[in-house]
Amino acid sequence: METIAQQQLLDFIQQLKVERRASEHTVKSYQRDLRRLSEFCNDQSISVWTELKHEDVLKHIATRHRNGIGSATLQRELSAMRSFYLFLMKSSLAAENPAQHVKAPKQARKLPKTMDVDQISGLLDAGANSVLEIRDVAMFELFYSSGLRLSELSALDLVDIDLQDKQLNVQKGKGGKSRRLPIGSKAITALQQWLNVRPSKSAEEIAVFTSAKGTRLGNRSIQLRLKQWCIKKGVPESVSPHMLRHSFATHLLEASQDLRGVQELLGHENISTTQIYTHLDFQHLAEVYDQAHPRAKKTD
Repeated sequence: METIAQQQLLDFIQQLKVERRASEHTVKSYQRDLRRLSEFCNDQSISVWTELKHEDVLKHIATRHRNGIGSATLQRELSAMRSFYLFLMKSSLAAENPAQHVKAPKQARKLPKTMDVDQISGLLDAGANSVLEIRDVAMFELFYSSGLRLSELSALDLVDIDLQDKQLNVQKGKGGKSRRLPIGSKAITALQQWLNVRPSKSAEEIAVFTSAKGTRLGNRSIQLRLKQWCIKKGVPESVSPHMLRHSFATHLLEASQDLRGVQELLGHENISTTQIYTHLDFQHLAEVYDQAHPRAKKTD
């Protein structure tokens, strides 16, 4: 592509970082997606962005799909294209958005893997034998207690935790949105135990969860600690932080039937995202039916 087209792409990425304050993950993803689109344009002898048409975008997405790229990834790539062309249009550098009405192929939505209450209890009540394990149990309890995302837990600062009021603040969740969440009694106890033994070398670090070196614990380290914990405690299934979040949502929804409440706790922008947790087991549904339906009740 021409130099001016490449510069327009760089200008868009800069706007994402500075003006829109997009997360580092979003910036990197959009940058990668649009670089791939640029390579497609080169292959098609398209030298400027205004030459890219609706049919070209369709061809690009179809090729990516045939190469085994999933629907979610293609949806994100289309989102990156639409955002980029909106930027060009607002700057009077393009008259139309060729990705506007292109849709990614639909993909069957998989139900999230969850653990039942007994499995969760077996995982969290296994007992800690070191300072780092006390920290780990506090992290795992908090995942299940408050339904946190991995990035939200690793980003927690000491000022975000209020043990007296039994609540925490997620300062910057998905989409940059904040929310306040309750903390259960088990997680409160686990957090108190961790903060009582938190190494003195972490005194200058504001993060709640710190490494043996006294620095903030990263996402990858948290994932590895959970994996090691499961292996050590003989948990047969591979458990991820997201599985603990899924279990939190499922168990809460089964007990409360409050979809809106669970939506707010999870920080979902759209309730359709939360509805995936309505996969209640048939036995539970049958019991609800038997109790509630006027023609289901037995008569003597």
